[in-house]
Amino acid sequence: MRLIPRHIRPNLVEALTDTRIACVLGPRQSGKSTLIRAIAEDEHPARYVTLDDPATLALAREDPTGFVAGPERMAIDEVQRAPDLLLALKVVVDTDQSRGRFLISGSANIITHPRVADALPGRVEYLTLWPLSQAELAERRPTFLDAAFAGETPQVDDPPVGRAAYGQRVVRGGFPEAVRADASRRQRFFNGYVDSILGREVEELGSVRDADASARVLRLAAARSAALTNMSAIGQELGIDHKTVGNHLRSLEQLFMVVRLPAWHANLGHRVVRTPKLHIADSGLLCSLIGADAERLTNDGTLAGSVFETFAVTEILRQAGSSALTPGLALHHYRDQPGNEVDLVLERFNGDVVGIEVKAAASPHPRDAAGLKLLRDRLGERFKQGLLLHLGGTTIPIGDRISIVPLAALWE
Repeated sequence: MRLIPRHIRPNLVEALTDTRIACVLGPRQSGKSTLIRAIAEDEHPARYVTLDDPATLALAREDPTGFVAGPERMAIDEVQRAPDLLLALKVVVDTDQSRGRFLISGSANIITHPRVADALPGRVEYLTLWPLSQAELAERRPTFLDAAFAGETPQVDDPPVGRAAYGQRVVRGGFPEAVRADASRRQRFFNGYVDSILGREVEELGSVRDADASARVLRLAAARSAALTNMSAIGQELGIDHKTVGNHLRSLEQLFMVVRLPAWHANLGHRVVRTPKLHIADSGLLCSLIGADAERLTNDGTLAGSVFETFAVTEILRQAGSSALTPGLALHHYRDQPGNEVDLVLERFNGDVVGIEVKAAASPHPRDAAGLKLLRDRLGERFKQGLLLHLGGTTIPIGDRISIVPLAALWE
């Protein structure tokens, strides 16, 4: 089967030329193993090993120093399964400072592991590989973020129109196995995926011990995707305290199953809501968890609103990981006490801001851009562009630096 080119591949290869350890993080089944093995066989020759192999894992755990000894480059897959290996890598690269010595991957966010935080700063560059983006599936290099920060309004030729036209794309998501599957096989894939991750990976993280409770938290998080995170409400429904809910959510976030979008705290003259928003990290996984197929998305406008917002936010998150804008690019949401809100606020290190609002309708109203207009008026020249993504077929300027744009502009 022909491989779909991944947009972070050039970034990862470049990282291997100027840092001692390059690490690609991301959810299981997103394509990390395929990517690092391909690089180890082509652009950056290295010996590939995976810690998913029981015998290899046993060796890495029993003698981490010996496992990484020797002069050859190594590509080590699923390194989070042997945390002591990371300390052994530190010893090697402190002695041998050649670039690209190790290419590693992890299905849990090892940046948050205390031993990693102490061991690897300055020695490793991290990149995140999410499931396939819509631009990758279309085999197009996205220009959406570059255009938005340049103040250019995207133009789309012949985009899909209406929820039905986007439905299959949304319920499919981006996991390679799910993309290739029909509806029945896709549901089996996601059921197995959740059971596999929560049955093993959560407990390996060590922060929580109840995989069943994690599964219940995940399903309630899915029902609240694109909403403000309310740990007390989730805890009340499950009969557990909000601190325990927080522990489960942090584990799910470490496993790249949920994304917490922090609140943007800029002082725009109103008190802001500081609660983060919660998104399931893939729209296909989200639809599986809440039992939504393409027909339901077409007919249920309330449900479609949250699902399409998650779809757009996760698509932009995937593009951000491979964009030239990535260093210093932060993603937030904005909401204030009077009720002004923006679904996604993108801010660069230099203070430039782009606002994104998502509407699951083909005919949005200009008042839907009220939050974008607030950002523009309060930020002045820092505000580069406000885009109201919709399911219609037209691009319509509705004011200075604000436009209504088809959702397909994200990948067309």
